[in-house]
Amino acid sequence: MDDNYAFVMMIRDKWWREFHRLHRKGKQVQSYVQGGWGVPKNASTLFFYVTKPVSEIAGYAEFIERKVGEAEKLWEEHGHESVLSSAEQYFDFVKGKKKVSFIRFKNLQDAVKPVPLNNLLMLLGVKRISRKGFYINKKTTETLKALME
Repeated sequence: MDDNYAFVMMIRDKWWREFHRLHRKGKQVQSYVQGGWGVPKNASTLFFYVTKPVSEIAGYAEFIERKVGEAEKLWEEHGHESVLSSAEQYFDFVKGKKKVSFIRFKNLQDAVKPVPLNNLLMLLGVKRISRKGFYINKKTTETLKALME
């Protein structure tokens, strides 16, 4: 479990801003919606890497669970946790996929000092990062959190 201690997920700036806005309004538990079998399966922490043009880790949250199931059932159960404001917007977003993933999290934290891509690459010792996201170990998790304070 140490190698899969946390997960860095890719997120578009508009979704990050919306999660952040809803958190400020008091929404504690939120869900990131993906079509198909989304990752992560297990983790303790989620880091949110906001993609181009921002290209930085902008915050993190406690991972609750990944729920995979039928689009309609998951919307009924957890739709209120997503940033999608209506069933119509949700079904447009998942484009008729039969299986959908809800990545549930709580205690969203905004980074005081977001970690830019170049710093993340140096920390990980890689030249590129996976567009589907990736797991990191406990030591890297603690280092990332410290860099954001």
